[in-house]
Amino acid sequence: MPLPETFIYNLKQSNPLDAVMASYSRLIKRGRNYVCLCPFHSEKTPSCTVYTDNGSFFCYGCQAGGDVITFTMKIENLDYIEAVKLLSERAGLTMPEEGAQTDSSRLKSRLLEINRAAARFYYDTLTQSAQGEKGRRYLAERGVSQNTLTKYGLGYAPGDWYSLANHLTKLGFAEFDLIDANVCGRGKNGGLYDRFRDRVIFPIIDLRGNVIAFGGRVIDDGEPKYLNTSDTPVFKKSRHLFSMNLAKKSTERRLILAEGYMDVIAVNQAGFPNVAATLGTAITREQANLIKRYADEVIIAYDSDKAGVNATQKAINLLGEAGVNARIIKLGDSKDPDEYIKRNGAIRFKQLLDKSDNALDYELNKCKAGLDISDASDKVEYLKRCVNILAGSSSSIEREVYISRLASENGVQKQTLAEQVNGIIRKRKKANEKREWDDIRISGALRTANGSPGLRQSTSSVYSNQTKAERGIIAYLAKNPEEAGAVSSKITSAYFATEFHRLIYEKILKSIKNSAEFDIMSLQSEFSADEMGKITEIVINNNNIANNKTVIEDFINILINRLSSDICAKDLSDDDFVNHIKNIGIRKQQKN
Repeated sequence: MPLPETFIYNLKQSNPLDAVMASYSRLIKRGRNYVCLCPFHSEKTPSCTVYTDNGSFFCYGCQAGGDVITFTMKIENLDYIEAVKLLSERAGLTMPEEGAQTDSSRLKSRLLEINRAAARFYYDTLTQSAQGEKGRRYLAERGVSQNTLTKYGLGYAPGDWYSLANHLTKLGFAEFDLIDANVCGRGKNGGLYDRFRDRVIFPIIDLRGNVIAFGGRVIDDGEPKYLNTSDTPVFKKSRHLFSMNLAKKSTERRLILAEGYMDVIAVNQAGFPNVAATLGTAITREQANLIKRYADEVIIAYDSDKAGVNATQKAINLLGEAGVNARIIKLGDSKDPDEYIKRNGAIRFKQLLDKSDNALDYELNKCKAGLDISDASDKVEYLKRCVNILAGSSSSIEREVYISRLASENGVQKQTLAEQVNGIIRKRKKANEKREWDDIRISGALRTANGSPGLRQSTSSVYSNQTKAERGIIAYLAKNPEEAGAVSSKITSAYFATEFHRLIYEKILKSIKNSAEFDIMSLQSEFSADEMGKITEIVINNNNIANNKTVIEDFINILINRLSSDICAKDLSDDDFVNHIKNIGIRKQQKN
Protein backbone atom coordinates (compact mmCIF):
# COMPACT_ATOMS: atom_id res chain seq x y z
CA MET A 1 0.00 0.00 0.00
CA PRO A 2 1.53 3.37 -1.01
CA LEU A 3 2.28 5.96 1.62
CA PRO A 4 -0.26 8.80 1.92
CA GLU A 5 0.42 11.83 -0.28
CA THR A 6 -0.03 14.20 2.65
CA PHE A 7 2.68 12.38 4.61
CA ILE A 8 5.15 12.49 1.70
CA TYR A 9 4.39 16.21 1.24
CA ASN A 10 5.03 16.91 4.93
CA LEU A 11 8.17 14.76 4.82
CA LYS A 12 9.63 16.83 1.99
CA GLN A 13 8.61 20.10 3.62
CA SER A 14 10.34 19.01 6.83
CA ASN A 15 13.49 17.91 4.95
CA PRO A 16 14.39 20.69 2.49
CA LEU A 17 16.63 19.21 -0.19
CA ASP A 18 19.24 21.95 0.10
CA ALA A 19 19.49 21.41 3.87
CA VAL A 20 19.91 17.65 3.48
CA MET A 21 22.42 17.90 0.63
CA ALA A 22 24.44 20.54 2.51
CA SER A 23 25.48 17.85 5.00
CA TYR A 24 27.14 15.91 2.16
CA SER A 25 28.50 18.65 -0.12
CA ARG A 26 29.12 22.41 0.17
CA LEU A 27 26.36 24.28 -1.66
CA ILE A 28 27.07 27.53 -3.52
CA LYS A 29 24.21 29.96 -4.15
CA ARG A 30 23.68 30.56 -7.87
CA GLY A 31 20.64 32.80 -8.43
CA ARG A 32 17.57 31.05 -7.05
CA ASN A 33 19.36 27.70 -7.08
CA TYR A 34 22.50 26.09 -5.69
CA VAL A 35 25.40 24.31 -7.32
CA CYS A 36 27.83 21.89 -5.70
CA LEU A 37 30.42 19.24 -6.36
CA CYS A 38 28.45 16.09 -6.97
CA PRO A 39 28.64 13.69 -4.00
CA PHE A 40 28.16 10.71 -6.34
CA HIS A 41 31.29 11.10 -8.47
CA SER A 42 34.65 12.83 -8.24
CA GLU A 43 34.97 16.22 -9.92
CA LYS A 44 36.71 19.56 -9.50
CA THR A 45 34.08 21.78 -11.18
CA PRO A 46 30.52 21.79 -9.75
CA SER A 47 28.14 20.05 -12.15
CA CYS A 48 25.28 19.33 -9.71
CA THR A 49 22.40 21.83 -9.44
CA VAL A 50 19.82 21.99 -6.65
CA TYR A 51 16.57 23.53 -7.91
CA THR A 52 14.86 25.28 -5.02
CA ASP A 53 11.59 25.94 -6.82
CA ASN A 54 10.63 22.26 -7.07
CA GLY A 55 12.98 20.59 -4.58
CA SER A 56 14.90 18.55 -7.12
CA PHE A 57 18.56 18.10 -8.03
CA PHE A 58 20.39 17.01 -11.15
CA CYS A 59 24.05 16.34 -11.92
CA TYR A 60 25.04 17.10 -15.50
CA GLY A 61 28.18 15.02 -15.04
CA CYS A 62 26.84 11.63 -13.90
CA GLN A 63 23.07 12.13 -14.42
CA ALA A 64 22.11 11.50 -10.79
CA GLY A 65 18.87 13.32 -10.04
CA GLY A 66 15.58 13.37 -8.19
CA ASP A 67 14.26 14.84 -4.95
CA VAL A 68 15.23 14.54 -1.30
CA ILE A 69 13.98 10.96 -1.08
CA THR A 70 15.85 9.89 -4.21
CA PHE A 71 18.97 11.63 -2.95
CA THR A 72 18.76 9.81 0.39
CA MET A 73 18.19 6.46 -1.32
CA LYS A 74 21.30 6.91 -3.45
CA ILE A 75 23.68 8.49 -0.92
CA GLU A 76 22.82 6.05 1.87
CA ASN A 77 22.27 2.97 -0.35
CA LEU A 78 18.68 2.51 0.85
CA ASP A 79 15.47 1.46 -0.82
CA TYR A 80 12.43 3.75 -0.93
CA ILE A 81 10.82 2.79 2.37
CA GLU A 82 14.14 2.83 4.21
CA ALA A 83 14.93 6.32 2.88
CA VAL A 84 11.49 7.60 3.90
CA LYS A 85 11.97 6.12 7.35
CA LEU A 86 15.39 7.76 7.74
CA LEU A 87 14.00 11.16 6.69
CA SER A 88 11.04 10.67 9.03
CA GLU A 89 13.39 10.11 11.95
CA ARG A 90 15.43 13.15 10.90
CA ALA A 91 12.32 15.35 10.95
CA GLY A 92 10.69 13.73 13.99
CA LEU A 93 7.72 12.48 11.99
CA THR A 94 5.83 9.24 12.64
CA MET A 95 5.86 6.80 9.76
CA PRO A 96 2.38 5.69 8.65
CA GLU A 97 1.83 2.06 7.76
CA GLU A 98 4.76 0.90 9.90
CA GLY A 99 4.35 -2.60 8.50
CA ALA A 100 4.73 -1.43 4.92
CA GLN A 101 8.03 -2.82 3.70
CA THR A 102 9.33 -3.83 0.33
CA ASP A 103 10.80 -7.26 -0.22
CA SER A 104 14.22 -5.58 -0.34
CA SER A 105 13.80 -3.79 3.00
CA ARG A 106 12.44 -6.96 4.64
CA LEU A 107 15.50 -8.89 3.45
CA LYS A 108 17.84 -6.18 4.72
CA SER A 109 16.10 -6.18 8.10
CA ARG A 110 16.54 -9.95 8.39
CA LEU A 111 20.21 -9.77 7.44
CA LEU A 112 20.87 -7.03 9.98
CA GLU A 113 19.19 -9.16 12.66
CA ILE A 114 21.40 -12.10 11.68
CA ASN A 115 24.54 -9.95 11.81
CA ARG A 116 23.56 -8.59 15.22
CA ALA A 117 22.96 -12.13 16.55
CA ALA A 118 26.23 -13.36 15.03
CA ALA A 119 28.16 -10.46 16.56
CA ARG A 120 26.70 -11.28 19.98
CA PHE A 121 27.64 -14.95 19.54
CA TYR A 122 31.23 -14.12 18.59
CA TYR A 123 31.56 -11.62 21.47
CA ASP A 124 30.15 -14.04 24.04
CA THR A 125 32.39 -16.83 22.74
CA LEU A 126 35.45 -14.61 23.14
CA THR A 127 34.62 -13.21 26.55
CA GLN A 128 32.73 -16.01 28.31
CA SER A 129 33.59 -19.44 26.90
CA ALA A 130 36.56 -21.76 27.22
CA GLN A 131 36.73 -21.85 23.41
CA GLY A 132 37.48 -18.13 23.43
CA GLU A 133 40.68 -18.51 25.48
CA LYS A 134 42.72 -18.72 22.28
CA GLY A 135 41.29 -15.42 21.05
CA ARG A 136 41.68 -13.73 24.45
CA ARG A 137 45.32 -14.76 24.61
CA TYR A 138 46.00 -13.45 21.10
CA LEU A 139 44.41 -10.06 21.79
CA ALA A 140 46.23 -9.74 25.10
CA GLU A 141 49.53 -10.42 23.34
CA ARG A 142 48.63 -7.67 20.85
CA GLY A 143 48.04 -5.27 23.74
CA VAL A 144 44.30 -4.87 23.29
CA SER A 145 42.66 -3.69 26.52
CA GLN A 146 39.32 -4.92 27.84
CA ASN A 147 37.84 -1.48 27.26
CA THR A 148 38.93 -1.52 23.60
CA LEU A 149 37.67 -5.08 23.17
CA THR A 150 34.24 -3.97 24.39
CA LYS A 151 34.24 -0.71 22.39
CA TYR A 152 34.77 -2.59 19.12
CA GLY A 153 32.66 -5.60 20.08
CA LEU A 154 35.50 -7.95 19.17
CA GLY A 155 34.78 -11.65 19.08
CA TYR A 156 36.10 -15.11 18.36
CA ALA A 157 34.82 -17.70 15.87
CA PRO A 158 35.30 -21.27 17.20
CA GLY A 159 37.44 -23.65 15.20
CA ASP A 160 34.71 -26.19 14.43
CA TRP A 161 32.57 -25.92 11.32
CA TYR A 162 29.05 -25.57 12.69
CA SER A 163 28.93 -23.57 15.95
CA LEU A 164 27.44 -20.37 14.53
CA ALA A 165 25.21 -22.17 12.01
CA ASN A 166 23.68 -24.30 14.76
CA HIS A 167 23.26 -21.29 17.06
CA LEU A 168 21.51 -19.14 14.47
CA THR A 169 19.21 -21.87 13.17
CA LYS A 170 18.12 -22.55 16.76
CA LEU A 171 17.21 -18.86 16.98
CA GLY A 172 14.87 -19.40 14.04
CA PHE A 173 16.79 -17.83 11.17
CA ALA A 174 16.24 -19.41 7.76
CA GLU A 175 19.18 -21.16 6.14
CA PHE A 176 18.97 -19.17 2.90
CA ASP A 177 19.09 -15.92 4.90
CA LEU A 178 22.24 -17.10 6.70
CA ILE A 179 23.82 -17.70 3.30
CA ASP A 180 22.64 -14.31 2.00
CA ALA A 181 24.24 -12.68 5.06
CA ASN A 182 27.47 -14.50 4.14
CA VAL A 183 28.01 -15.75 7.70
CA CYS A 184 27.41 -19.33 6.51
CA GLY A 185 27.99 -21.33 3.37
CA ARG A 186 26.46 -24.51 2.04
CA GLY A 187 28.61 -27.62 1.81
CA LYS A 188 28.66 -30.33 -0.84
CA ASN A 189 26.34 -32.43 1.28
CA GLY A 190 23.78 -29.59 1.38
CA GLY A 191 24.38 -28.67 5.02
CA LEU A 192 25.45 -25.30 6.42
CA TYR A 193 28.95 -24.50 7.63
CA ASP A 194 30.44 -21.46 9.37
CA ARG A 195 32.30 -19.09 7.08
CA PHE A 196 34.54 -17.79 9.88
CA ARG A 197 36.42 -20.42 11.89
CA ASP A 198 39.23 -20.07 14.43
CA ARG A 199 39.55 -16.35 13.86
CA VAL A 200 39.41 -13.17 15.90
CA ILE A 201 36.33 -11.34 14.66
CA PHE A 202 36.08 -7.61 13.94
CA PRO A 203 32.45 -6.47 13.47
CA ILE A 204 32.06 -3.83 10.74
CA ILE A 205 29.50 -1.23 11.79
CA ASP A 206 27.90 1.38 9.55
CA LEU A 207 27.33 5.03 10.38
CA ARG A 208 23.90 4.27 11.85
CA GLY A 209 25.26 1.66 14.24
CA ASN A 210 24.20 -1.47 12.37
CA VAL A 211 26.50 -4.50 12.20
CA ILE A 212 26.74 -4.99 8.44
CA ALA A 213 29.70 -7.37 8.01
CA PHE A 214 32.67 -9.03 9.67
CA GLY A 215 36.41 -9.28 9.28
CA GLY A 216 38.24 -12.32 10.63
CA ARG A 217 41.96 -12.51 11.44
CA VAL A 218 43.57 -15.93 11.57
CA ILE A 219 45.43 -16.61 14.83
CA ASP A 220 47.89 -19.22 13.64
CA ASP A 221 49.71 -19.40 10.31
CA GLY A 222 46.66 -20.23 8.22
CA GLU A 223 45.62 -18.56 4.99
CA PRO A 224 44.17 -16.17 4.15
CA LYS A 225 45.46 -13.98 6.94
CA TYR A 226 42.30 -11.85 6.81
CA LEU A 227 38.88 -12.99 5.66
CA ASN A 228 36.09 -10.48 5.07
CA THR A 229 32.37 -10.74 4.44
CA SER A 230 31.64 -10.63 0.73
CA ASP A 231 29.24 -8.00 -0.61
CA THR A 232 25.67 -8.54 0.55
CA PRO A 233 22.41 -6.54 0.30
CA VAL A 234 23.47 -4.63 3.45
CA PHE A 235 27.21 -4.37 2.81
CA LYS A 236 29.32 -3.06 -0.07
CA LYS A 237 32.95 -3.04 0.99
CA SER A 238 33.80 -0.28 -1.51
CA ARG A 239 31.45 2.09 0.35
CA HIS A 240 32.37 1.54 3.99
CA LEU A 241 35.31 2.12 6.31
CA PHE A 242 36.14 0.16 9.44
CA SER A 243 35.66 2.27 12.60
CA MET A 244 34.18 5.23 10.71
CA ASN A 245 31.19 4.99 13.05
CA LEU A 246 33.57 5.99 15.88
CA ALA A 247 35.80 8.35 13.89
CA LYS A 248 32.87 10.49 12.76
CA LYS A 249 32.27 11.51 16.40
CA SER A 250 35.67 13.21 16.59
CA THR A 251 35.59 17.01 16.80
CA GLU A 252 38.63 17.18 14.51
CA ARG A 253 38.13 17.62 10.79
CA ARG A 254 41.13 15.34 10.38
CA LEU A 255 41.13 11.59 9.81
CA ILE A 256 43.95 9.07 10.22
CA LEU A 257 43.61 6.47 7.49
CA ALA A 258 45.18 3.12 8.39
CA GLU A 259 45.44 -0.10 6.44
CA GLY A 260 44.15 -2.80 8.80
CA TYR A 261 41.89 -3.60 11.74
CA MET A 262 44.69 -3.93 14.32
CA ASP A 263 46.29 -0.67 13.20
CA VAL A 264 42.99 1.15 13.73
CA ILE A 265 42.50 -0.44 17.14
CA ALA A 266 46.06 0.38 18.24
CA VAL A 267 45.76 4.02 17.13
CA ASN A 268 42.33 4.42 18.74
CA GLN A 269 43.51 2.83 21.98
CA ALA A 270 46.50 5.23 22.02
CA GLY A 271 44.07 8.14 22.25
CA PHE A 272 43.30 8.98 18.62
CA PRO A 273 39.61 8.25 17.97
CA ASN A 274 39.68 9.84 14.50
CA VAL A 275 41.04 6.74 12.76
CA ALA A 276 39.51 4.40 10.18
CA ALA A 277 40.61 1.80 7.63
CA THR A 278 39.61 0.49 4.24
CA LEU A 279 38.29 -3.05 4.15
CA GLY A 280 40.92 -5.29 2.64
CA THR A 281 41.24 -3.23 -0.55
CA ALA A 282 42.82 0.02 -1.64
CA ILE A 283 40.69 3.10 -1.13
CA THR A 284 37.81 3.65 -3.57
CA ARG A 285 36.11 6.80 -4.86
CA GLU A 286 33.06 6.04 -2.74
CA GLN A 287 35.21 5.84 0.39
CA ALA A 288 37.02 9.09 -0.52
CA ASN A 289 33.67 10.85 -0.90
CA LEU A 290 32.52 9.41 2.43
CA ILE A 291 35.66 10.74 4.12
CA LYS A 292 35.01 14.18 2.59
CA ARG A 293 31.82 14.41 4.64
CA TYR A 294 33.75 14.23 7.92
CA ALA A 295 37.29 15.42 7.23
CA ASP A 296 39.15 18.19 5.41
CA GLU A 297 42.51 16.50 5.93
CA VAL A 298 43.58 12.87 5.92
CA ILE A 299 46.86 11.55 7.32
CA ILE A 300 47.69 8.35 5.49
CA ALA A 301 49.28 5.84 7.84
CA TYR A 302 49.64 2.79 5.61
CA ASP A 303 52.21 0.04 6.01
CA SER A 304 55.71 0.87 4.79
CA ASP A 305 55.98 -2.16 2.47
CA LYS A 306 55.59 -1.99 -1.33
CA ALA A 307 51.86 -2.70 -1.20
CA GLY A 308 51.45 0.11 1.33
CA VAL A 309 53.37 2.54 -0.87
CA ASN A 310 51.19 1.69 -3.88
CA ALA A 311 48.04 2.04 -1.80
CA THR A 312 49.29 5.42 -0.51
CA GLN A 313 49.69 6.70 -4.06
CA LYS A 314 46.17 5.68 -4.98
CA ALA A 315 44.80 7.26 -1.80
CA ILE A 316 46.56 10.56 -2.57
CA ASN A 317 45.00 10.63 -6.04
CA LEU A 318 41.46 9.77 -5.00
CA LEU A 319 41.44 12.01 -1.94
CA GLY A 320 42.74 14.85 -4.09
CA GLU A 321 39.93 14.30 -6.60
CA ALA A 322 37.44 14.40 -3.73
CA GLY A 323 38.87 17.71 -2.50
CA VAL A 324 40.50 16.34 0.65
CA ASN A 325 44.03 17.38 1.64
CA ALA A 326 46.31 14.37 2.14
CA ARG A 327 49.41 14.05 4.33
CA ILE A 328 51.69 11.03 4.77
CA ILE A 329 53.57 9.85 7.84
CA LYS A 330 56.97 8.16 7.73
CA LEU A 331 57.09 5.17 10.05
CA GLY A 332 60.85 4.69 9.90
CA ASP A 333 61.83 1.16 10.88
CA SER A 334 58.29 0.24 11.95
CA LYS A 335 56.23 -1.67 9.43
CA ASP A 336 52.87 -0.25 10.55
CA PRO A 337 51.29 2.20 13.08
CA ASP A 338 50.61 -0.61 15.57
CA GLU A 339 54.30 -1.51 15.74
CA TYR A 340 55.38 2.16 15.87
CA ILE A 341 53.11 2.90 18.85
CA LYS A 342 54.30 -0.17 20.73
CA ARG A 343 57.93 0.87 20.20
CA ASN A 344 57.66 4.61 20.71
CA GLY A 345 54.40 5.39 22.49
CA ALA A 346 51.45 7.70 21.84
CA ILE A 347 53.33 10.99 22.34
CA ARG A 348 55.89 10.19 19.66
CA PHE A 349 53.08 9.07 17.36
CA LYS A 350 51.35 12.43 17.90
CA GLN A 351 54.60 14.17 16.93
CA LEU A 352 54.80 11.95 13.86
CA LEU A 353 51.30 13.02 12.84
CA ASP A 354 52.08 16.70 13.30
CA LYS A 355 55.27 16.40 11.22
CA SER A 356 53.68 14.39 8.43
CA ASP A 357 54.56 15.36 4.87
CA ASN A 358 51.94 16.87 2.66
CA ALA A 359 51.10 15.01 -0.52
CA LEU A 360 53.18 17.35 -2.67
CA ASP A 361 56.38 16.73 -0.67
CA TYR A 362 55.71 13.01 -0.86
CA GLU A 363 55.15 13.14 -4.63
CA LEU A 364 58.24 15.28 -5.28
CA ASN A 365 60.47 12.99 -3.21
CA LYS A 366 59.28 10.06 -5.30
CA CYS A 367 60.42 11.88 -8.46
CA LYS A 368 64.03 11.07 -7.53
CA ALA A 369 63.44 7.33 -7.66
CA GLY A 370 65.97 5.59 -9.93
CA LEU A 371 67.79 8.82 -10.82
CA ASP A 372 71.24 10.21 -10.09
CA ILE A 373 70.61 13.93 -9.66
CA SER A 374 74.32 14.70 -10.09
CA ASP A 375 74.00 13.49 -13.70
CA ALA A 376 72.76 16.27 -16.04
CA SER A 377 70.34 14.09 -18.04
CA ASP A 378 68.92 12.55 -14.86
CA LYS A 379 68.47 16.02 -13.37
CA VAL A 380 66.50 17.08 -16.45
CA GLU A 381 64.28 13.99 -16.10
CA TYR A 382 63.84 14.74 -12.39
CA LEU A 383 62.78 18.34 -13.07
CA LYS A 384 60.35 17.20 -15.78
CA ARG A 385 58.72 14.84 -13.29
CA CYS A 386 58.53 17.61 -10.68
CA VAL A 387 57.01 20.08 -13.15
CA ASN A 388 54.24 17.58 -13.95
CA ILE A 389 53.54 17.10 -10.24
CA LEU A 390 53.46 20.86 -9.51
CA ALA A 391 51.09 21.46 -12.41
CA GLY A 392 48.59 19.27 -10.58
CA SER A 393 48.44 21.58 -7.55
CA SER A 394 45.28 23.71 -7.43
CA SER A 395 46.93 26.34 -5.18
CA SER A 396 48.90 29.09 -6.95
CA ILE A 397 50.60 29.98 -3.65
CA GLU A 398 51.66 26.37 -3.14
CA ARG A 399 53.03 26.21 -6.68
CA GLU A 400 54.94 29.46 -6.18
CA VAL A 401 56.61 28.23 -2.98
CA TYR A 402 57.62 24.86 -4.41
CA ILE A 403 58.81 26.27 -7.74
CA SER A 404 61.08 28.69 -5.85
CA ARG A 405 62.44 25.90 -3.68
CA LEU A 406 62.95 23.53 -6.60
CA ALA A 407 64.74 26.21 -8.65
CA SER A 408 67.03 27.13 -5.75
CA GLU A 409 67.92 23.52 -4.93
CA ASN A 410 68.74 22.61 -8.52
CA GLY A 411 70.39 25.79 -9.81
CA VAL A 412 67.82 26.67 -12.49
CA GLN A 413 65.85 29.83 -13.20
CA LYS A 414 62.57 30.10 -11.32
CA GLN A 415 60.93 31.67 -14.38
CA THR A 416 61.90 28.71 -16.55
CA LEU A 417 60.21 26.23 -14.20
CA ALA A 418 57.18 28.51 -13.80
CA GLU A 419 56.71 28.72 -17.57
CA GLN A 420 56.89 24.94 -17.87
CA VAL A 421 54.36 24.45 -15.06
CA ASN A 422 51.95 27.07 -16.43
CA GLY A 423 52.20 25.60 -19.92
CA ILE A 424 51.09 22.19 -18.63
CA ILE A 425 48.30 23.79 -16.59
CA ARG A 426 46.94 25.60 -19.66
CA LYS A 427 47.08 22.44 -21.73
CA ARG A 428 45.30 20.38 -19.07
CA LYS A 429 42.70 23.08 -18.48
CA LYS A 430 41.84 23.23 -22.15
CA ALA A 431 41.54 19.44 -22.31
CA ASN A 432 39.42 19.33 -19.15
CA GLU A 433 37.08 22.06 -20.38
CA LYS A 434 36.53 20.21 -23.63
CA ARG A 435 35.96 16.93 -21.80
CA GLU A 436 33.53 18.48 -19.30
CA TRP A 437 31.62 20.20 -22.09
CA ASP A 438 31.36 16.95 -24.02
CA ASP A 439 30.24 15.13 -20.87
CA ILE A 440 27.45 17.59 -20.20
CA ARG A 441 26.21 18.25 -23.75
CA ILE A 442 26.80 14.92 -25.47
CA SER A 443 28.17 12.11 -23.33
CA GLY A 444 25.74 13.00 -20.58
CA ALA A 445 22.80 12.28 -22.85
CA LEU A 446 24.28 8.98 -23.94
CA ARG A 447 25.00 7.93 -20.37
CA THR A 448 21.41 8.71 -19.49
CA ALA A 449 20.34 6.25 -22.13
CA ASN A 450 22.84 3.63 -21.04
CA GLY A 451 21.35 1.18 -18.60
CA SER A 452 17.71 2.09 -19.13
CA PRO A 453 15.63 -1.01 -19.91
CA GLY A 454 15.26 -1.40 -23.64
CA LEU A 455 16.88 1.96 -24.42
CA ARG A 456 19.28 1.59 -27.32
CA GLN A 457 22.54 3.54 -27.08
CA SER A 458 23.45 5.10 -30.41
CA THR A 459 26.92 6.00 -31.59
CA SER A 460 25.38 9.30 -32.74
CA SER A 461 25.68 12.31 -30.42
CA VAL A 462 21.95 13.00 -30.74
CA TYR A 463 18.80 11.06 -29.97
CA SER A 464 16.61 9.76 -32.76
CA ASN A 465 13.64 12.02 -33.44
CA GLN A 466 11.31 9.23 -32.29
CA THR A 467 13.09 9.19 -28.92
CA LYS A 468 13.05 12.98 -28.69
CA ALA A 469 9.30 12.99 -29.21
CA GLU A 470 8.85 10.36 -26.50
CA ARG A 471 10.94 12.40 -24.09
CA GLY A 472 9.02 15.55 -25.00
CA ILE A 473 5.68 13.90 -24.23
CA ILE A 474 6.96 12.68 -20.86
CA ALA A 475 8.24 16.17 -19.98
CA TYR A 476 4.95 17.71 -21.17
CA LEU A 477 2.85 15.46 -18.96
CA ALA A 478 5.16 16.07 -16.02
CA LYS A 479 4.35 19.79 -16.28
CA ASN A 480 0.80 19.50 -17.55
CA PRO A 481 -0.81 16.48 -15.84
CA GLU A 482 -4.26 17.87 -16.61
CA GLU A 483 -3.60 17.03 -20.27
CA ALA A 484 -3.12 13.31 -19.56
CA GLY A 485 -6.64 12.43 -20.74
CA ALA A 486 -6.25 14.25 -24.03
CA VAL A 487 -2.87 12.67 -24.72
CA SER A 488 -3.83 9.12 -23.70
CA SER A 489 -6.92 9.26 -25.91
CA LYS A 490 -4.64 9.59 -28.94
CA ILE A 491 -1.69 7.32 -28.10
CA THR A 492 -1.22 4.34 -25.85
CA SER A 493 2.12 3.19 -24.46
CA ALA A 494 2.38 0.86 -27.47
CA TYR A 495 3.39 3.87 -29.58
CA PHE A 496 6.61 4.28 -27.54
CA ALA A 497 9.51 2.48 -29.19
CA THR A 498 11.68 2.67 -26.08
CA GLU A 499 10.72 0.31 -23.27
CA PHE A 500 11.91 2.62 -20.48
CA HIS A 501 9.96 5.59 -21.88
CA ARG A 502 6.94 3.32 -22.34
CA LEU A 503 7.10 2.31 -18.69
CA ILE A 504 7.41 5.94 -17.53
CA TYR A 505 4.41 6.91 -19.66
CA GLU A 506 2.32 4.10 -18.18
CA LYS A 507 3.30 5.00 -14.61
CA ILE A 508 2.57 8.70 -15.21
CA LEU A 509 -0.93 7.98 -16.53
CA LYS A 510 -1.66 5.59 -13.65
CA SER A 511 -0.37 8.02 -11.04
CA ILE A 512 -2.32 10.97 -12.48
CA LYS A 513 -5.48 8.86 -12.49
CA ASN A 514 -5.03 7.85 -8.84
CA SER A 515 -3.78 11.16 -7.46
CA ALA A 516 -5.37 14.56 -7.14
CA GLU A 517 -1.96 16.25 -6.93
CA PHE A 518 0.46 14.63 -9.37
CA ASP A 519 4.20 15.21 -8.99
CA ILE A 520 6.70 13.46 -11.26
CA MET A 521 8.77 12.69 -8.15
CA SER A 522 5.91 10.60 -6.79
CA LEU A 523 7.12 7.89 -9.19
CA GLN A 524 10.17 7.19 -7.02
CA SER A 525 8.39 4.34 -5.25
CA GLU A 526 8.12 2.69 -8.69
CA PHE A 527 11.68 3.31 -9.91
CA SER A 528 15.21 2.98 -8.58
CA ALA A 529 17.27 6.03 -7.60
CA ASP A 530 19.30 5.71 -10.83
CA GLU A 531 16.13 5.51 -12.93
CA MET A 532 14.74 8.58 -11.17
CA GLY A 533 17.92 10.37 -12.20
CA LYS A 534 17.13 9.53 -15.83
CA ILE A 535 13.54 10.75 -15.43
CA THR A 536 14.76 14.00 -13.87
CA GLU A 537 17.14 14.47 -16.79
CA ILE A 538 14.28 14.04 -19.28
CA VAL A 539 12.20 16.74 -17.57
CA ILE A 540 15.07 19.20 -17.06
CA ASN A 541 16.60 18.83 -20.52
CA ASN A 542 13.23 19.31 -22.24
CA ASN A 543 12.40 22.62 -20.57
CA ASN A 544 13.29 24.44 -23.78
CA ILE A 545 10.49 22.76 -25.72
CA ALA A 546 7.34 24.93 -25.79
CA ASN A 547 4.69 23.15 -23.74
CA ASN A 548 1.47 23.87 -25.60
CA LYS A 549 -1.19 21.80 -27.28
CA THR A 550 0.11 22.48 -30.76
CA VAL A 551 3.54 21.10 -29.93
CA ILE A 552 2.18 18.05 -28.16
CA GLU A 553 0.06 17.23 -31.21
CA ASP A 554 3.23 17.22 -33.30
CA PHE A 555 4.96 14.95 -30.79
CA ILE A 556 2.01 12.59 -30.97
CA ASN A 557 2.03 12.63 -34.75
CA ILE A 558 5.72 11.80 -34.78
CA LEU A 559 5.05 8.74 -32.64
CA ILE A 560 2.12 7.72 -34.87
CA ASN A 561 3.61 8.45 -38.24
CA ARG A 562 7.28 8.48 -37.27
CA LEU A 563 8.75 11.47 -39.07
CA SER A 564 7.51 13.36 -42.07
CA SER A 565 9.37 12.63 -45.30
CA ASP A 566 11.42 15.83 -45.23
CA ILE A 567 13.28 14.82 -42.04
CA CYS A 568 13.02 11.02 -41.92
CA ALA A 569 16.30 10.56 -43.77
CA LYS A 570 18.37 12.07 -41.03
CA ASP A 571 18.49 12.85 -37.32
CA LEU A 572 18.51 16.47 -36.26
CA SER A 573 20.45 18.10 -33.46
CA ASP A 574 18.51 18.97 -30.32
CA ASP A 575 18.32 22.69 -31.27
CA ASP A 576 17.26 21.92 -34.87
CA PHE A 577 14.62 19.50 -33.62
CA VAL A 578 13.19 22.12 -31.24
CA ASN A 579 13.12 24.71 -34.03
CA HIS A 580 11.47 22.20 -36.37
CA ILE A 581 8.70 21.53 -33.84
CA LYS A 582 8.21 25.26 -33.24
CA ASN A 583 8.03 25.94 -36.99
CA ILE A 584 5.40 23.24 -37.45
CA GLY A 585 3.39 24.86 -34.65
CA ILE A 586 3.72 28.31 -36.25
CA ARG A 587 2.64 26.99 -39.66
CA LYS A 588 -0.41 25.32 -38.14
CA GLN A 589 -1.38 28.51 -36.31
CA GLN A 590 -1.02 30.50 -39.54
CA LYS A 591 -3.29 28.03 -41.38
CA ASN A 592 -5.91 28.40 -38.67
